[in-house]
This record gives sequence, structure tokens and C-alpha cells, in this order.
Amino acid sequence: MQRVPTASRRLLVFIVALVSLALPSAAGSVTADRHVDGTPGANGWYVSNVHVYWAFVPAPDSESGCEARTLTADSVTHFDCTATWGSTTFHDTFGVSVDKTPPVVHAVPSRPPDANGWYNHPVPVSFAGSDATSGLARCSSTTYSGPDNGNASVAGTCSDNAGNVGSATYGFSYDATPPSLAKVTAKHGDRNVLLGWTASPDVRAVQVMRSRGSGPNKLIFNGTGAAFRDKGLRPGAQYDYTVSAFDVAANSVTRALTVTATGRLINPVPGERVSARPHLAWLPAKSANYYNVQLIRGKRILSAWPTHAHFKLPRSWVYQGHRYRLRPGVYRWYVWPGFGLRVQAHYGRMLGGSAFVYG
Repeated sequence: MQRVPTASRRLLVFIVALVSLALPSAAGSVTADRHVDGTPGANGWYVSNVHVYWAFVPAPDSESGCEARTLTADSVTHFDCTATWGSTTFHDTFGVSVDKTPPVVHAVPSRPPDANGWYNHPVPVSFAGSDATSGLARCSSTTYSGPDNGNASVAGTCSDNAGNVGSATYGFSYDATPPSLAKVTAKHGDRNVLLGWTASPDVRAVQVMRSRGSGPNKLIFNGTGAAFRDKGLRPGAQYDYTVSAFDVAANSVTRALTVTATGRLINPVPGERVSARPHLAWLPAKSANYYNVQLIRGKRILSAWPTHAHFKLPRSWVYQGHRYRLRPGVYRWYVWPGFGLRVQAHYGRMLGGSAFVYG
């Protein structure tokens, strides 16, 4: 609404509020002017102190209820003014409604915070209020959908029938952005797997769920660490893991991975299909000086003695006078630890056996 300049508004008040009556009388013309000086609001209400008085020319012989008054309180006041000049009577009855007080306003969010005092998706907020004098006319509403802010706020208003406007602010915490979860890895152990991850600083909790096949999901970790070792796995069995990270507002991110459990022979995992020469790897044995690796396809076709806990199969090799190379099919392999000098042939218990598919 366009604001009326102060001088013009005063003139408007004067024009609207001045009631002038010319009354004939035996003594000549009589003028009676009613003055109501105040700031008009809406719907016939005033939103300031109001000064009410009458001006009579000439002065009446008698008058009743025509005393000047200043209305300072919110109210509806009725006036009944009577003035007489001989046999001429002036009678003026009217009411003045004053409401200078804005409505009392409060916010009404559509729902409580989603988690831990935080909202994590758009929240509609309406505003409600009350007005003791002219009554409530209308209130505003809004929806907050960002940006993320621990000290977010929205403002709203209510207006009364006199045109007064009250306001209120609703403060809250808002975060609709999921945290990040990267470098989710699995490192094989003997009948266990070490899961690791890198979470963003806003992560407050991490959960790890595990399932196998069509079996149920099981919560196996709930904490704040960056790693978890899952033990008691069956070599050759597949396990599905989901790693979920949550921030304080319960936003979450999930990463999934499938792991085939191993014993001490960790690469390739049992039953893995490979298309290139595999790099065989196993968990080291304490105090071992070397290892004996044997490869079987129907019969033993390779025996090697690496000094470290890994061995890459060659392109071709000779064993017991025959040349071999990898051909499509299933291969089994076994590893024993060796101690001391190789010529002593002092071997420990077999570390384990596994199989892979080539081709």
C-alpha cells in the first residue's frame, strides 16, 4: 500500500474527521463542528490516541456530553453530545474505535525437529496470533528449505482488523546435506575381514550391517571409529556389507560392498575368476624363512619356494620335465611355511588351500 505523506495524512485526518453542521435558529445561523483527530487504520479503526471535541458558534445556551476527550486506551467509545440554542437543538451520537496494539504472534512449525533438534528436509512454518480489541484478520506462512544453518530462522506476521501488524521469528537448526563416506575398503584376514572407511568431519555415528545371501541384515557395528574387523567368517562364503554414516541431523550416506571370506590364503579369494596370471598372496607365518607353493590341476603341476608371502605365477614353467602354462580351468593351490635352510626341508603345518578359475 502506498504511504501517504505526513502532511497529507494530517489533512486527510482532518477532512475525514471534521463534521460541520449549520443549524437555523431564531437568533440566526448556528454552526456545530465535530472534530476527531487521530491516525486512521483499517475498517474504521484508529491506531493512535484520538482527540474528540466540538466547536460551536455561537456558544450554546446549554450542552451535555460535549466535553473534549482524549482516548488513549484500546477501546470502542460511544459519544452522545447535545447542545441547545433557545428552541434549536444539536444532537450528535457516534462511536470511536481505537486499537493501537499489534497482535500477539507466535510461530507454528508443521512438525517437530527431525532428529536431535535439527530439521533435515523442508519445514513449513505458519504463524498464528491473537488480538484483544479489533480481532485478528490474517497471518502469514512460509516454508524453509535451506541453506543449511545451525542458526536458521524465519519471520512471519499477523495483522488485526485495525491494520496493526505484529511479527514473530522462529529459530531452528537446519541441515539437509548428507555427510560423505569415501574409501570404503575390505582387507582380508584369516577368517575375518577388516573394513575401513573415511568419513567427513560432520559424521557422528557409523553403522555396519552384514548379510549373507538371502539371510537377514545384522547390525555388527555402531560407533564412531574408522574401521571394524568382522571375525568368524567361513572361507569361500560371500558376505554383503553396508556401511552407513550419519550426521547430527540424521542425514545419512551408505556404501555397499561384497566380500568373499578367506583363510590365510587371501588372493585370489576362493573361487575367484581371473583373466590374467594371478598374484598369489597369503598371510605371513611367524619366523618363516621361505614358503612352498604348490599348484594343482588334476595333479601337481608346479612347486615353488618364494621367500615372501606372495608369488606371481609365471607365463610358463617346467615341472618334472614338462612345460606348463595356465589354460582355462579350475586350479587349486596350497602353501606351507619353511624354516631354516631350504635344504633342511623343515616345513610347518600347511597354511591352507584355495582355488581359482582361470579364463
